[in-house]
Order: sequence, then structure tokens, then C-alpha cells
Amino acid sequence: MSAVFEVRHLKKAFGGLTVTNDVSLSMAPGDRVALIGPNGAGKTTFVNLVTGNLRPDSGVVKLSGEDVTKLDAIGRVRRGLVRSFQVTRLFLDMTSAEHVALAILQRSGRSGRMFGNFLKMPDVMAEASHLLETLGLGALMHRKVREIAYGQQRLLEIAVAMALKPKVLLLDEPAAGVPQSDTARIEQALGELPADLAVLMIEHDMDLVFRFAKRVVVLAAGAIIFDGAPSDVTKDVRVREAYLGSYANAGHAA
Repeated sequence: MSAVFEVRHLKKAFGGLTVTNDVSLSMAPGDRVALIGPNGAGKTTFVNLVTGNLRPDSGVVKLSGEDVTKLDAIGRVRRGLVRSFQVTRLFLDMTSAEHVALAILQRSGRSGRMFGNFLKMPDVMAEASHLLETLGLGALMHRKVREIAYGQQRLLEIAVAMALKPKVLLLDEPAAGVPQSDTARIEQALGELPADLAVLMIEHDMDLVFRFAKRVVVLAAGAIIFDGAPSDVTKDVRVREAYLGSYANAGHAA
């Protein structure tokens, strides 16, 4: 199956410090990949490079075979690469429905109509309602973000991302800061993502990684040191030394 997302020989340095060191990675439709690594490994820089928030010193980023290295973040979103953030970037005084409706209108080239009454746009409301219901937010669709729990806000971010109809979804610690009581709903939402969607998740929660990922990529000192099955990652000596440590020694496995 041809790659829907591909980076080749990506490099980035700040001053004399190389933070992304010849990284190559590809994903096919339907892939579920976890990107893990110690703090300072270069995960955030990598995501900023592939989403267009940073320009690489060298290397190529492709989406569905198209070279998008010189496109900005908006151009990449339009071509199907969408990310969520580690910290919520929602508008506290907007409702859940407004967030999702705005994403739908942006995707369909009608963002100027957001200042009209989107509640009277049957196609927009039907899609927004479906997405919010799927993520367990249907009853909260007309509540302002400031009035809903943090775990529900993280679910709303996923709904907004899905409203953009991505081909590739990058999730930056989707359960970060979420109470343990709410993480099961987020996991359920991840499990209900479209089967043909390629998902790259950055995550520190190794239990979540092993439940979600079909493939694990480990980044250390800006370079990939492992790319393979979850069942093999805890056995890799370099990974144990660089990152897993006590988790691997405790005998956890996929």
C-alpha cells in the first residue's frame, strides 16, 4: 500500500545543536503509530517540521506522494494533515457546536459564513451533531467550552480535527492532563477513528501506547532508534537504555 504520509532524511539544527537528525518515516492509510522518546528527544520539533510550523534544514515531507515541504501549516491541513495539541487551544466562550461548525465551514471553503447563523445550515449541523454524538458530546454541543470538563475539551479537539476530514492525524498527548476517570472515553474515541485514517500519536503513557499502537517509533537525541512492533520495543537494548528503563524492567509488554 502506498504511503499517505512520508518524511525522508529530515534534519533541523538550532545553532550547533542538531535536534532532528536524518529522520525518515512513512505511514500507510489505517496505520496506528505511537511516537515515543525521552524529554528532549526532539518529538515536538519533529511534529512542527512535518506540520509546517518549522522549516527543515534539509529533507522532504510528502502527503499522498505530493512534496509539501515548502507549504505552510494551512496548506498542509488543506491536503489532509491535521494535528491536535498537547495543551487545548479552544476558545472558552465558544460552544462545542460552534467549534466543530467552524471547522466544517473552513474545510468546505465557507468560513466567511460563520458570522451568519450556522444553526440554520442543515448540512453543517447534521455533520457537527454526528461528530459530537460519536465522541459523547452530543448533550454538551451548545455549552461553552469553559463550562465543560477538561477531558471533554480534549474530546472536542478530536472532533474539531475530524471535522477537517484528515488523511493523517497527529495527536500530541491526547490524554495529557485528563483525569484518570476520563481517559477511558478518550481511548474509546481513538478506537472509533475511521479505519483508513493514518494516526501518529505522541504519548508518554506507555499503557495507552501499547493498547493503541500497532507500531512504535522511538526517538532519542533527534534520531529514530527503533521502528517496529510494540511487542518488540521493550526487548530493544537501545530503547531500554534511552527511555523505557523501569517500565521495561517491570515486565510490561504489549
